[in-house]
Amino acid sequence: MEVKNIQQFVEGFQRFQQKYFAGEQPLYDKLSNGQNPSTLLIGCCDSRVDPALLLDCDPGDIFVIRNVANLVPPCSDSDSESGHLHGVSAAIQFAVEALNVERIIVMGHEKCGGIRALMQGYTSSGPLDFVERWMRIVEPVKQQVLYQLASCSVETQNHACELGAIIMSLNNLRSFPWVAERERAGKLALHGWYFDMTNGALLAYSDRTDTFLPMVCPLGISHSERLAKLV
Repeated sequence: MEVKNIQQFVEGFQRFQQKYFAGEQPLYDKLSNGQNPSTLLIGCCDSRVDPALLLDCDPGDIFVIRNVANLVPPCSDSDSESGHLHGVSAAIQFAVEALNVERIIVMGHEKCGGIRALMQGYTSSGPLDFVERWMRIVEPVKQQVLYQLASCSVETQNHACELGAIIMSLNNLRSFPWVAERERAGKLALHGWYFDMTNGALLAYSDRTDTFLPMVCPLGISHSERLAKLV
C-alpha cells in the first residue's frame, strides 16, 4: 500500500511535468524568471482544502500561507511571545513588501480540525503541545461563542468559531503596519472567505452587513434562494 501511495505521487508529478513543462511556451519558462502573484491567500493546512485546487489556479497565481486553522497572529516583535518565530508574519511581510500583492484572502472552511481542537480540547501525546499554544490566538472568539451560543449544539458553536476566526485574522492583519498603510492607501484589499464543505459553496465576509454572504452557491441552488435561506 505504501509503494502504491508513493507511486501515485510520482505519476502525479509526471502529469504536472507534461502540463507545465511541455509544449512550445511552457509556463515555467516564464516562472523561472521570478514570481509575480497578485494575491496572498492564508488558508488551512487541512488536506481537503488545498487553495490551488479549490480555486483552480496555475503555479504562480497565488502566494499561499497554510497553517492550522488559517490563523493570522497579531503583529509582535517578541520572539518569545506564544513560543513561535513568526513564520506566518514573515511570509505576510514578504508578500506585501517584496511581491506587492494587491489583495489578501483569509480562507477558512467547515469542519476545521484546529477549531474543533480549540472548542472541544486537544490531548497531546507528550509534554509539548504546539497545537494548543497556536490556537490561543483565537481564544477570545471561543469565549465569545460559548457566551453567546451557550445553548446551541457543538456543531453550531464550531461553525460560529470558524467564521469568527476569519474575522479575527482579518483584524490581526491590520495590526501589521505595512498592511494597514497599504489598505488605507487603497493599494491592498482584505477578504474573508469560507468554504462550505458540505454543500460545495463559497461565502465571503461583508464588512457592511457583518456577516458571510454567498459568492458561489451550492450546485442547483440560485443566489436568491441561498440569500433567502440566510435571512
